[in-house]
Amino acid sequence: MQNITILGATGSIGSSTLKVISENPEKFSVIALSAGTNVEAMKALCIKWKPKFAAMSDHNAAHLLEKELKSLNLATEVVAGEQGLSFVASLDEVDSVMAAIVGAAGLVPTMAAVKAGKRILLANKEALVMSGRLFIEAVEQYGAELLPVDSEHNAIFQCLPELVQKSVGRCDLDKYGIDTILLTGSGGPFRYTDVDKLQLVTPEQAIAHPNWSMGPKISVDSATMMNKGLEFIEAKWLFNCQREQLKVIIHPQSVIHSMVQYRDGSVLAQMGEPDMCTPIALTMSYPERISSGVAPLDFTKVGELTFLEPDYARYPCLKLAIEACYEGQHATTAINAANEIAVSAFLNNQLNFTDIAVVNERVLSKVCSQSQQLITDNLESLLELDRMARNLAREVIRERSL
Repeated sequence: MQNITILGATGSIGSSTLKVISENPEKFSVIALSAGTNVEAMKALCIKWKPKFAAMSDHNAAHLLEKELKSLNLATEVVAGEQGLSFVASLDEVDSVMAAIVGAAGLVPTMAAVKAGKRILLANKEALVMSGRLFIEAVEQYGAELLPVDSEHNAIFQCLPELVQKSVGRCDLDKYGIDTILLTGSGGPFRYTDVDKLQLVTPEQAIAHPNWSMGPKISVDSATMMNKGLEFIEAKWLFNCQREQLKVIIHPQSVIHSMVQYRDGSVLAQMGEPDMCTPIALTMSYPERISSGVAPLDFTKVGELTFLEPDYARYPCLKLAIEACYEGQHATTAINAANEIAVSAFLNNQLNFTDIAVVNERVLSKVCSQSQQLITDNLESLLELDRMARNLAREVIRERSL
C-alpha cells in the first residue's frame, strides 16, 4: 500500500489521479488532499476519500471547509496556506506526492516534498521553469525521486533506457546514443486559423481544446503554445538536454505523445489515447504497470498521423519561451510569471488573445535588460523575481488598455 498526497486534488490532474486510485484501491491510500478555494469540491472529496488532512491555500476557504467537515462528523484535519500545503507535502507517512497545483503557487509545496525525500509525481511544470537548477540539485541532495507526469515528458521518459530513467535531471543523452528528443504538441484549436484573425479569438474558443480535457489556464497556454514552450524548458531540465538535442513538432492528432531519436536512426515513440490517467498511472506504479482505466489504442480507427513544423508567426509565445530557456533562469522565471498574469487578463476579457505574447515579450525584455543585477541562486530570490515580473506584466496590461 502506497500512501499519497495530492496537491491540486480538485483540478483535472487531481481528478485523474483519483480515478487511477479508484482502479487500484488495494495499492494506494489517500493521506492528504489540497485545493485552492473550492470548498464544495474539497468537501465532496473528503466525504468520499476520508483523508487524514485537507489543505486549502486560501485561509477563508479552509475555515469554511473546517466548519462543513465538523458538521458531518468527519475526522479530516484542515490546514491552510502555503505552510499547510507544505505540511501535507512532507508528511512522514507519505510515500508519493502528486504535484499538480497549477502555476507558481505549486513551487514551494513541491520543493517541500523534495526536501522530505518523497517520490515526486511532477505535473507542476512551473517548478522546473522557475527554479530548474535549484530544483534538480535539491532532488539529488535530499534523495527524492522525480517522475514526470506531463504526457509529453512521461512519453520521453518511457522511450529512454532504464539507466537514463533512473538519472532524471542528470541524464547523459549522448552516452546512451540519444540524438534528439522530439516534443510533440497538438497546435491547439487555432493551428489552421488565419494569423490575422487570431486577435478576435474569445476565451470560450481558446479553452475548447480539440483533444485534451484541461483547465482554462492550461487550455489557453495550449492555444498559444506557451504550454509547449514551458514544457520545452521543463524537458531541458528533466533530461539535461543541450540546445541541439531538443525540438518541438506539431502533431495534431495527439496520438504520439513524444519521441526519442537515437544515433543509429531508430525512433521510439510512446502512443496512446489522449488521457492523463495513462501517464499518471505509470508514475504512481513505476517501474511496474497498473490499470489506468484507459482503453488501448484501436489502430484501425486512428486514421492518419500528421506532423508540422511550428509556425512562430502563429505561435510567438513558443518562440519566446525557447529563447528564454537558453537566456537563463531569470528569463524563464519572468516569462512564466508574465504569462500567468496575461492569460488571467485574457480570460477576464481584459486583453486580446494576441496581446498575451506582447505582454510576455515586453516583460521578458525588461527583465533581461536587468539580468546582471538579478540574483537567481536561491528560492527566495526567484520568488521575488516572480513577483517583480507579475507587477511588470500588470503595468504592461494597464498601458495596453488605455
